[in-house]
Amino acid sequence: MELTLPGGPACGNATEVATAYSSPSLLNHSMRVYAWAVALGDVHHIAFDAELLYVAAMLHDVGLAAEFDSHTKPFEEAGGHVAWVFAAGAGWPPARRARLAEVIVRHMWAEVDPAADPEGFLLSRAAAADIAGRDVADLPSAYRADVLARYPRLDLVAEFLRCFGDQAARKPESSAAAAMRNDLTGRMAANPLEAN
Repeated sequence: MELTLPGGPACGNATEVATAYSSPSLLNHSMRVYAWAVALGDVHHIAFDAELLYVAAMLHDVGLAAEFDSHTKPFEEAGGHVAWVFAAGAGWPPARRARLAEVIVRHMWAEVDPAADPEGFLLSRAAAADIAGRDVADLPSAYRADVLARYPRLDLVAEFLRCFGDQAARKPESSAAAAMRNDLTGRMAANPLEAN
């Protein structure tokens, strides 16, 4: 299996936004999330909209950026709003903008129905794989090694825990706070991807 990134102006612009507002660790995380989502789609035989999934992967953590962090909304909801605005600028119709925002919000859900929302399912599972090691065994080992070489993890663990710790302290009812209470630190340390 080989990773091919989708083309088109929306994908290119989403990469530009992610590069401008993400650290190298979080940018590589977004790239890996797309890569893992593609692989999980293949493994589970799930058809998906590559453009929608790619843009969602690039923007799914934009709500963690200081420029877009909301003092009241969870980071995934803030990110969904930023993505809606991005999609409006890209000329996407309102229904597609709403889908993009929905996929980003759902990436923090524990479970997403793949039949009802294939992109939301794939983004959620791929993010969980990259952060906490969920279903890493489903990713083909050679592909996994290639993706990690192309987009190394850098200091993702320290940065992500710092971001989530900050979100948890300011928004104790948020999904980030729930993740911290659910031993995100331990799960990230035990992620098999950290051993590669």
